[in-house]
Amino acid sequence: MFRKLPAYVVQNVEIYQREVLLGATKKNPIEYFLQATNVYFNHDRHYRGIVRGVQYTCSVIRGLCEFMAQEELEAAKGEIVPLLAELQELLSFAWVDEIPQQQVAGSSPRKIFRLDQVFRQQAKGVILRVLQLVYEFDALVSLADATLEHGFAIPEVLDGDIRIEAEGLVHPYLIDAVPNAVRLDQQERVLFLTGPNMAGKTTYLRAVAIALYLAHLGIGVPAKRFGFVPLQRLYSSISLNDDIHAGISYFRAEALRIRVIAESISQGHSVAAVMDEPFKGTNVKDAFDASLAVLERFATKEDCLFLFSSHLIELDDQLEETKQISRSHFIAEVDGGRLKFDYQLRPGVSDQRLGVRVLEEEGVFDLLDGTKEKNPSQSKATKINSNKKGSE
Repeated sequence: MFRKLPAYVVQNVEIYQREVLLGATKKNPIEYFLQATNVYFNHDRHYRGIVRGVQYTCSVIRGLCEFMAQEELEAAKGEIVPLLAELQELLSFAWVDEIPQQQVAGSSPRKIFRLDQVFRQQAKGVILRVLQLVYEFDALVSLADATLEHGFAIPEVLDGDIRIEAEGLVHPYLIDAVPNAVRLDQQERVLFLTGPNMAGKTTYLRAVAIALYLAHLGIGVPAKRFGFVPLQRLYSSISLNDDIHAGISYFRAEALRIRVIAESISQGHSVAAVMDEPFKGTNVKDAFDASLAVLERFATKEDCLFLFSSHLIELDDQLEETKQISRSHFIAEVDGGRLKFDYQLRPGVSDQRLGVRVLEEEGVFDLLDGTKEKNPSQSKATKINSNKKGSE
């Protein structure tokens, strides 16, 4: 269908429907004739627009009729079936039989004006709905092509308690990404994620959020397998900003985001929330206390799932008795004096602290101490980051 109906053809039909063009609109034969004569002889631009629009519309209708005549469509399944049924009904109107099988550019003005009257008056609503269906088919075909091309998995809707089960999950924007698993259920509804900078925490959280969102749309997910019980709300707190005009600091923005999540939970919605190092906009003591208070409360919320990354590994000591919290981490290794990352998710809590080491690798302290000249060449960490398969 899309070879016969390139995008510009369908777009021009919509332009034709929306454009203000003079035409023959009267029902009285004499008035109709006078209108048509006036447009034909005195308004050449309008007439050429009508001819072009009629020709494109006829091409679309002919192409759709050929498409619907394919025997393969009888075996169609899923979301496309009701769309096909509606399209078949729309193409069953009597005026469709008036569509010529050849190009209309050389047809008589009488025929052109007659078709224009049908397309822009009598069947205008039908034509616009047909275009909407074509757009829906286009979107579904594009999604199917992307799913096949990238090897995405069709998500499986599960029964029972709210949960997510995924294997081979990756971020769709990364080439040769390292796959990981995710499992959250009502026994362990909170994931406490730790690890050093650049080890992959943020990318993992984004991958989970993207997959969950795509799964709720019913389209392919970048994973080998993805099963889930549908939720009512999906929230993220990853890339927040302050707002100087509204007088909202970064920490206030974090607090407001948590409030939105809390309000949704209090309203009885099933919620999935993905939070990347929340409360980093305040001092360590307040960040620790706030994180602990929020995590303890998240752990009690049934029919909800939470992913919570943090550098505050001391939180684990306070959450040791909280059974609804699972712990996973990423690591960094030192090879030849350089940091290396494998981006593999591991159980437990990381105790690695590499912030100072990264500054040392970048030569920050040497530059400040005056023991190293500024080097315009690429730093070690930058070289490593440019080749890695995941990032934070």
